[in-house]
Amino acid sequence: MLLPVQAALAGDGGVLVLGRISDDPKAHYEQLRPLLDYVVPRMADVGIREGRILMARDPQQMASYLRRGRVDWVTETSATAVLLRQRAAARPLLVTERDGSSHYHSVFFARRDSGLRTLRDLRGRSVAFQRPSSTSAYFVPAAELLTHGLGLEILSSPSERLGTDAVGYVFARSELNISTWVHKRLVDAGAMSHLDWNNPQRMPLAFRRDMVVLGRTGSYPRAVELVRDTLDPKVAMRLKTVLLAAEDDPKAGPALRQFFGTTRFLALDEPSSRALDQLATGVARVRTDVE
Repeated sequence: MLLPVQAALAGDGGVLVLGRISDDPKAHYEQLRPLLDYVVPRMADVGIREGRILMARDPQQMASYLRRGRVDWVTETSATAVLLRQRAAARPLLVTERDGSSHYHSVFFARRDSGLRTLRDLRGRSVAFQRPSSTSAYFVPAAELLTHGLGLEILSSPSERLGTDAVGYVFARSELNISTWVHKRLVDAGAMSHLDWNNPQRMPLAFRRDMVVLGRTGSYPRAVELVRDTLDPKVAMRLKTVLLAAEDDPKAGPALRQFFGTTRFLALDEPSSRALDQLATGVARVRTDVE
């Protein structure tokens, strides 16, 4: 049984609360609900009888929910996951594979006729990211530029030039906008995940043949399932078991697809844990040195 949003709190006897940071709660509710409906009946042996969904407007609010025990389980992208780990001691439980990909990396690119060939060539130039919450098209590439000794300064518009040796950046709101802005020379370079780089809807083939890759980052989990650190270990372990087994259960198929295109859940192995640790360091540096 799935309770209305106001009907139960995490930590109440028998209630499992799934959380999500959302700017479109109605749409995300419909994506989350089927999997929660699937999971709850399979957790009866650890006392779970009911489920609830609780949305947060931003990572700060979700961290508060986790610290106060209002949310048990959160599904998020990697950068937000490490923020919740830092701010609320949330524990990564599983890696989430979406559309057949469990990990991805970021790609930097520019027009082939720009003369740019490496990341260090971006000194004094401009780059387009997607949005401030993006893992693959903001946090990871921004951290990579800092690692290469490049400072970052936000621009008021794509046409603004800094006149310094920092890299100016703007947010383009979508991957298609990033590729378009680079192709039209509104900015010098762009960054996005390799999945988007290989997606003709986000990097049209007519654009891509005019582009050159300047660099690639290491890979990191595409998404992560987390639990609050005070969740009963028996409940956390049962949730992990149910989610890991879902890929082999035909009854779970529709719910998994609805859950942001999830194909399966994977154990958090050592390489994935190291990638999250490295990402946490990068996110912290971006928030300190850039924001």
